[in-house]
Amino acid sequence: MALTLAEKQAVVAEVSEVASQAISAVVADYRGMTVSQMTQLRSDARKAGIYVRVVKNTLCRRAVENTMFECLNEALTGPVFLAFSQQAPSSAARLLKDFAKNNSNVKVKGIALNGQLLDASQLDFVASLPTKDEAIAKLLYVLKAPITQLARTMAEPHAQLVRLIAAIGDQKRAG
Repeated sequence: MALTLAEKQAVVAEVSEVASQAISAVVADYRGMTVSQMTQLRSDARKAGIYVRVVKNTLCRRAVENTMFECLNEALTGPVFLAFSQQAPSSAARLLKDFAKNNSNVKVKGIALNGQLLDASQLDFVASLPTKDEAIAKLLYVLKAPITQLARTMAEPHAQLVRLIAAIGDQKRAG
């Protein structure tokens, strides 16, 4: 089914709009995937807030022009689909990593992060990046640790005195 010029322009505009707001993107080969597998992938992507689209490579190249995803042009060969992360840099990578566990037909060709094209071997690294909430929680934990330790240190002499008095009292009652 050939697309008309207006349909092609609409696809390019839609993908370009998504790319301008996305944080990261993954390009993957979908050869050998069944319709039900692709439907499941799209369903999982919607739940995770990830935009997944099969786009002709020439249209995709035009859509990502002048965006930080222009580096994906090298990976756009053969039948591929794009997965754009809208919320966290690791979302699309995590989705494809989890999906590939049960579907060996999905083969990641490239990952775009901060304007750099990463090899498919970097999928595990990108998928393990923390989300914004996880990063904030880790930062708060690191900031809270010295204060907690200071409070324990300041309370320790009083606690030692109480334990000493209790031990002397126990000793006098026993003896």
